[in-house]
Amino acid sequence: MTKVLIIDDEEKIRNLLSKIISLEGFDVLQAGDIKGGLKKLETVDMDIVICDVKLPDGSGVETAKTIKEKYPAIEIILLTAYGNIPDSVQAIKNGAFDYITKGDDNNKIIPLLYKAGEKVALAKRVLHLEKQLGEKYSFDRIIGKSKLLKTAIDAGKKVAASDATVLLTGETGTGKEVFAQAIHNSSTRSKHSFVAVNCSAFSKELLENELFGHKAGAFTGAVKDSKGIFEEANQGTIFLDEIGEMPLDLQAKLLRVLESGEFLKVGDSKPTKVNVRIIAATNRDLQNEIETGNFREDLYYRIAVFQISLPPLRDRISDIDELAIYFLKVFCGKTGKKIAGIVPQYVTAMKRHTWKGNIRELRNVIERSVILEDNEQLTTDSLPIDLQQLLNDSGQLSTSKKMLSAFSLASAEKLHIQKILNHTGGNKAETARLLEIGAATLYRKIEEYKIK
Repeated sequence: MTKVLIIDDEEKIRNLLSKIISLEGFDVLQAGDIKGGLKKLETVDMDIVICDVKLPDGSGVETAKTIKEKYPAIEIILLTAYGNIPDSVQAIKNGAFDYITKGDDNNKIIPLLYKAGEKVALAKRVLHLEKQLGEKYSFDRIIGKSKLLKTAIDAGKKVAASDATVLLTGETGTGKEVFAQAIHNSSTRSKHSFVAVNCSAFSKELLENELFGHKAGAFTGAVKDSKGIFEEANQGTIFLDEIGEMPLDLQAKLLRVLESGEFLKVGDSKPTKVNVRIIAATNRDLQNEIETGNFREDLYYRIAVFQISLPPLRDRISDIDELAIYFLKVFCGKTGKKIAGIVPQYVTAMKRHTWKGNIRELRNVIERSVILEDNEQLTTDSLPIDLQQLLNDSGQLSTSKKMLSAFSLASAEKLHIQKILNHTGGNKAETARLLEIGAATLYRKIEEYKIK
């Protein structure tokens, strides 16, 4: 129920408004002056305030500003016996939802309350979503309790409070972007943009334009000015993933931004000023890249002010159980499947795997298993072949020489055949037709991959 606070020194007006508004289903409280109204706001979560402009202890116009600064989600409707344009203009500048003259209020107040209530509800939904997003990318949501991970998290929490440039190192798939977002969301810049760009995903020309933008006419097709991510992320954080892939001349341009906070757009002669925090990441050894001439030493010392190494999954095996359960819940939610848990042998095989793709590979394995699994728990039958071969019948390490990667062609082929069989309800003739292979070939592959 929408809560409305009426602040007016005339008791009869308060009671009349209260009765009218209550009959519409609003929950109404009253106060006779600004002091009493502000006190109620401290104890009750209000949605809308109806406030007289002239009160014994102050101005409603100025009170609107005070309330909006402290409670930005609250909407304020101001009432006055004698409306004037300067007051109404200042009221709107101070954050008031509307400004109406007494006498007109009986006809206007209810429609205004409904409109203000809709705006409050929308603001609350946005705040709720922002809170969920912040929680999603907080350090508390990073899964795992291993010592190496805890060390990295503790370092991340400490550096988040500063404005220092951070370099995240570690193998592909260790969660560097998630970690960067957690640093941003724990920083004073959390209300501003977090923008991520993968430096290896663009050519030199496209990356320069992506980072710094361009002026109209800078090249064919540049019909208007375009902002780059440095402008888009002003006051916020930029995450430069795979910074070791950045071309040398762009490294020089990035160095200038770090040193002066300025850069030149493509085709521009006037520098653009920005205030951004940079978090960079790489899976390369930048010291070796410096020695081979692929990375600037001066840039390295600029971005490596505070360096955090994220451990590979093989060095935090104790976290696999928790990660597996988390991804199981995620993909059950996406597919609608009801899989309650994971059999011990499945976890045993996972803990014996080397995880060259780290958390990203583990996530893919769980997603694949959820798609294939028909039981109430994840079983070893839904594991990729290479993980299945880590176990023999007694659950011990397999002596098999045939080891397939979770991302190998054979593993992908088995998964695809299983998906088509599921699609056709097990009809092998139709499956062979859709796969555009002969029935004999299909039966051979079903036997080879032990597909049920």
